[in-house]
Amino acid sequence: MFTGIVRERARVVSFEEGRLLVESGLAPAVGDSIAVDGTCLTVVDASDGRLAFDVMAETIDRARPYRAEVNLEPAVEAGQPLGGHYVQGHVDGVGRVRSVEGERLTIEAPPGILRYCVEKGSIALDGVALTLTAVAEDSFEVALVPHTLEVTTLGGLKPGDVVNLEADLLAKYVEKLLPPVTI
Repeated sequence: MFTGIVRERARVVSFEEGRLLVESGLAPAVGDSIAVDGTCLTVVDASDGRLAFDVMAETIDRARPYRAEVNLEPAVEAGQPLGGHYVQGHVDGVGRVRSVEGERLTIEAPPGILRYCVEKGSIALDGVALTLTAVAEDSFEVALVPHTLEVTTLGGLKPGDVVNLEADLLAKYVEKLLPPVTI
């Protein structure tokens, strides 16, 4: 499990034949889970300031391609504070940046993700825990504080960019557990 609080912005060295290699100052063990732009990946090699991950076809199908830099977050350990919100690292789909106006981003998203979006609710955008400031029929808006703009890749987004989205986990469970409503 993750919280969406990014610990490092890392440079992608390569992504070939399903193997992602990034430069990192993190020191995980082989087998540890790291959220890479919101996708939960397992460390398969950690040496010389680089981390290697094998990326499954499911991840490639659901998530956007990796850019030159990625957001990294190690999995939460028991007893650590949960500073963001519950994030699994299971990308639900992708959205597209419609506009960037100062610290506000408007993201176009598919209906299957928007169904879980409510104003003041949670969403993970490229692995970053954010609060929804507005929700429309085909999009949502988030506001980014200066710290987030500086320490994550979100500060470099521009209209047309594609981003990974993970909808609120609790909203998905509520929907699953409640009986269908007919109107």
